Parts: sequence; C-alpha cells; structure tokens
Amino acid sequence: MNSNIYKAHLALLGANLIYGANYIIAKGIMPNKINPNTFVFIRLACCVILFWCVKFLFVKEKIESKDLFRLALCGLLGASSNMLFFFHGINLTSPVDASIIMTVTPVIVLIFSFIILKEPITKNKLVGITIAGMGAIFLILYGNKAAGTSSFLGNLFVFLNACCYGLYLVIVKTLKKKYNAITIISWMFLFGLLFVTPFTFNDFNNTNFEAFTTNTYLVIGYVVLFTTFFAYLFNVYALNFVTPSVTSSYIYLQPVISFIMVSVYAYILMKDEYAQDINLIKILSCVMVIIGVYIVSKPPKKLA
Repeated sequence: MNSNIYKAHLALLGANLIYGANYIIAKGIMPNKINPNTFVFIRLACCVILFWCVKFLFVKEKIESKDLFRLALCGLLGASSNMLFFFHGINLTSPVDASIIMTVTPVIVLIFSFIILKEPITKNKLVGITIAGMGAIFLILYGNKAAGTSSFLGNLFVFLNACCYGLYLVIVKTLKKKYNAITIISWMFLFGLLFVTPFTFNDFNNTNFEAFTTNTYLVIGYVVLFTTFFAYLFNVYALNFVTPSVTSSYIYLQPVISFIMVSVYAYILMKDEYAQDINLIKILSCVMVIIGVYIVSKPPKKLA
C-alpha cells in the first residue's frame, strides 16, 4: 500500500469516526440549548464562509450558467433538506437508531441510480436491497415501541435524510466529472443556506445565546468544523486515491462508534436515558442493514 492510499484510508477512518460520534454529540444540546432549525442555520452559514474561503484561495474555477439549476438541486437535497431532516430526527430519536438507518444510504443510491440513470440492478443487488430495506423499515417502525430515546417520527426523519442525501449523490455524479469537488461543495452549501434561511432565520433570531454554555459552543464547533468542514475535506481527499465503493464501505463504522458512545454515556457517565438504547432487536436490525449493504456494494465476479 503506497503512502497516498494509506493516507486516504486514514482520512476515511477519521471522517467516519467524526460522523459516528456526531450522532450523540449533536443530540446532547438539542432542544434545551438550541433547536434543530437554529443548528442547521448556524452550520450552513459557517460552512459557507469556510468552503468559499478555501475555494477563493485554492480553486480558481467558474461555473457555467447552465449548471446552476443542478447545483441548486444539490443544495436543496445535499445541504438543506437532508440537514433539516437529520437534526430534527436526531433531536427526537436514539443516536443508535439514526446511525443504523444512515448505513442504508448506498442502497438508496442504487435505487435512485436505477430510476434516474437507468443503471441495472442485478439479482444479488435486489436481494441486498430487500434485506437492508427490511432491517431499516423494521427499525423505523420499532421506534415507537422501543424503550430509551427511540422514536418512530425521529427514525422516519433520519430515513428521509438518507433518501435526500442518496438522491443528491446520484444527481451530483455528472457535476463531479466537470468540476472540482470544492467548487461543488461551495455552491451546494450556498444554495442550501438560501433555501433554509426563510424557515430557520426566525428561530435563529429568537435563540437565547446568553444561555449557551462552553459545552454548547464546543458542540456547535464540533459539528461545524469536524462533522462538516473537515469530514467533507477528508472524503474529497480520499476519493483522489480510492474508489467510491471503498469510501462508502467505511459507513459500517458509524453504528459501531455510535454503539460505543451510547454505552459510554449510559454506563460510564451514568446518563440513564441512554441505558435502554441498545438491545437485541436493534443489533439484529443493524446486522440486516449491514449484510444488505454489503451485498449491494460487493462488485460482481469477473469472468475468467
């Protein structure tokens, strides 16, 4: 393994460790300190500044006017809708549930690729879609019956987040062949901010910032700098040296990290509300989703 590929795997590991921890870290300050709408507005506003600074400094690239609509659609799906669904979802449900449901994203990408790009679905992939879909749907429906912090509505929001993000990944494919990833992300976040502002600015304006503690600012900083800015850059860097299938395979780490974090919160930090978030049904749902996604992501055997 050459040094660039080794660094790419380290970047992917870092990005998914960040994502895995984000489920419980972001949930920790909602809704007592900050509501989901305000969180989304702050995240997008800060990241627009960060990514456009990177673009102005390192990527001198112009966008053709004919591609603005597609970039706006990417902003709607990949920045505004998915973030609103995610933050409202994680506000209502268990970090464990959310991390398991999000691993179904590669399956959603496959389905939208079939519908929009007419990419074929093999029998094996159909089996994988069925298994992963059953695991995710079962977990969503189980939300209202489960003890702990699970929620049907929260799980449904997280699933809709995965659907938005999966559709974004399909739509952005043609743009990736034409533009630098930083250019796409910069425009995507800018459009995302424009879309969410009418729905979130009033909540932001009415937020009691005086009630924020050091922990509140640290959590917001983590979500903005690490979960969004650095994690996106890590993934962009890794894609220069490894295939998208390798990149997507690291999503399996996220439920593992979430399980560990929830266990630490429940049994070491003694936060009782998380003590019942891990049970056999959730573990079985997680296994079903991972098996299904593995079957979907597994490349076909080459004929001799």
